[in-house]
Amino acid sequence: MQHLKIALIQADLIWQNAEQNRINFSKKINAISEPVDLIVLPEMFTTGFSMQPQKIAEYMIGDTVEWMQKIASKKNTAIAGSVIISENNKYYNRFLFIHPCGKIEYYNKRHLFTLAGEHTVYTQGEVKKIIEYKGWKICPLVCYDLRFPVWARNVEEYDLLMYVANWPKPRISAWDTLLKARSIENMCYTIGVNRVGKDENNLEYPGHCAIYNCLGEEVVKAIPNKEETIIAILEKNHISETRNKLNFLSDKDTFKIK
Repeated sequence: MQHLKIALIQADLIWQNAEQNRINFSKKINAISEPVDLIVLPEMFTTGFSMQPQKIAEYMIGDTVEWMQKIASKKNTAIAGSVIISENNKYYNRFLFIHPCGKIEYYNKRHLFTLAGEHTVYTQGEVKKIIEYKGWKICPLVCYDLRFPVWARNVEEYDLLMYVANWPKPRISAWDTLLKARSIENMCYTIGVNRVGKDENNLEYPGHCAIYNCLGEEVVKAIPNKEETIIAILEKNHISETRNKLNFLSDKDTFKIK
C-alpha cells in the first residue's frame, strides 16, 4: 500500500477515569468522517500519566482492549496508544496496536521516566517492536524513549516511527526538536502524539502533535493547547525516493544495546 492515511488525536485526559476517557475518545473518533488507516491516541490515554497502577491498571483481556478492538472493527482501521497494563504481577506502560481484524500487537516502554519515579512502579520493556501493517513497517515508542536515539535507530529499515506521550509544556521545545531529529537521522516518517490540558499534578501539556517526513520537514502539526484531530496521508514513494537519492542509512554504525 503506497499511501497510509493517519489521524492523530490531540486531547485532554480525565485523571484516572478510563470509562470517561473512552467515552470522550469515542466521540472524537466517531467525528472522523473520512476513512483512515490508523488512529493514534496519546500515552496512557485512559488515565493520564499516573504512578498509581495498583489502583487503575487494566488487563489485556479487559475493557480498554475490547473497546479498541470494537473501534478498529467498526471503523475498519488500526488504532494505537499506550495503556497501563497489569501482567504477571508487574505493571507496564504498554503501547497497544490493534489491527482492523482485532489482532493485538504491543510494545512495553523501555525508557521509564526516572524524574517522576516511573521506574519504581513499572517494569522496563526489553524488546524493540516492528509492526507490519498494510505493507508499512512501523516502530512504536513511548514518550521518554524520544530522548534515546540509539534505541530508535533504524536498523530494521522501518518506514514509520511513532511516539505517544504526556510531554509537559516546560520541555516542549525538546519534543519538537527531537521528533524532527529522529525523522532526519532515521530517514523515515516520524509521528508524535501528545496530550493537552492539566493533570492531577498540575502539569500542563500543550500538545504539539505532528508528523515529519524523511527530511525532517513538517507534514502537519496540530494547534497548540487545543483538542484537535489532524489527518495526513503518508507516501511510500517519498521514503524510497529519499533513501535512493540520499543513501545515508547504509553508512550507519553498528552497535549492541545492553
